[in-house]
Amino acid sequence: MSQARNSTLVGVGAGVAAAGLAAVGAIAVDRLWRDRRHAIALGEDEDFTIVPSETRVVLADDGVPLHVEIDQPEGWDEGGTTVILCHGFTLDLRCWFYQRQALTEAGYRVVTWDLRGHGSSGEGATESYAIEQLGVDLAQVIADVAPTGDLVLAGHSMGGMTVMALAEADPGLFRERVLGVALISTSAGGLHRITWGLGSLLGGVVTRFGPTVLRELSTHQDFVDSALRGGRELQEFFVARGSFGSPVPLSVVRLTADMIFGTPLSVMSAYGHTLEDHDKRTALAHLVDQEVLVFNGEKDALTSAVHSREIVEAVPGAEHVLVRDAGHIIMLEHPDLLSQELLALISRAERGRGRAHRAGARHTVTNLSKRRRERESRPSRSRSRQQA
Repeated sequence: MSQARNSTLVGVGAGVAAAGLAAVGAIAVDRLWRDRRHAIALGEDEDFTIVPSETRVVLADDGVPLHVEIDQPEGWDEGGTTVILCHGFTLDLRCWFYQRQALTEAGYRVVTWDLRGHGSSGEGATESYAIEQLGVDLAQVIADVAPTGDLVLAGHSMGGMTVMALAEADPGLFRERVLGVALISTSAGGLHRITWGLGSLLGGVVTRFGPTVLRELSTHQDFVDSALRGGRELQEFFVARGSFGSPVPLSVVRLTADMIFGTPLSVMSAYGHTLEDHDKRTALAHLVDQEVLVFNGEKDALTSAVHSREIVEAVPGAEHVLVRDAGHIIMLEHPDLLSQELLALISRAERGRGRAHRAGARHTVTNLSKRRRERESRPSRSRSRQQA
């Protein structure tokens, strides 16, 4: 078969797939939104753009360029606390939109960065996509943009694993400079237990064969992109169902879908082995001297409450907040709640180390738009404090 004919067939196939995805997606999304009667402002657009105080490119030890953004409040004291936020698998630094605003308004310097292969950061060699390498990358970011001063590290999902990897590799940093750690919707190991919200049998099949499927699809990225462009509604349907446990605006669903489907399939596939092999349970011992927040949703289909409970059992004194009507992308689903918990964590951490919050800002979330205040739910949550 000639190359021209191959190209034609691929093009036709992409078009048919796109049309099919769009048709199925329209029905699925219509059903989804009709079921979510309490969703508010689903059709409204929200601008998720933040202009950082500074943008940098930090070179990893193997030369991969890492995109870093710094939000520094006016009059920030060089001796103040820097908060570093690490996003999860297939997301990028845009997921921290609300927390960046809240933390900066409270007077903290905030650093966000895109993990290798994600967002605006560069891609690395296939073998470099490992949790341990991400820990090394985080160390490089700290050395470049926050070489001195107190630190609070927060990580969501694979970002939390990244923080654990750094604790394992450099426990001295945690003893000397890290005041507090937030582990959000993450796991210290045992990810083979993920059911993807499909039950143990079907979920196990997805976990077992998913990496192989991704690897095969990654060689047809153009075809997949073409199909997805025609199936925008279907993207939103699956993202809404798999990422959130309560109604959220369509703009939030769209942002999440853009991040997930903007991640190259080759990158998704390359990270598969390290997520499956991830086990940093022994690294948690290096967090016992820090103020630790473990924060997750009860409806999380990826890192369920089982994973968070294992973390708090291993870290005496950890604060555990379980949000009953929340899924995996909790920082966008219940942004005010997470922001408030992060601010409370930082306050406890600074008091515990005898630090005063130098900026003197109120530890409240006051920068929300009227529309967001009106639609913000009051999620049901439970809290436990593990004692030594």
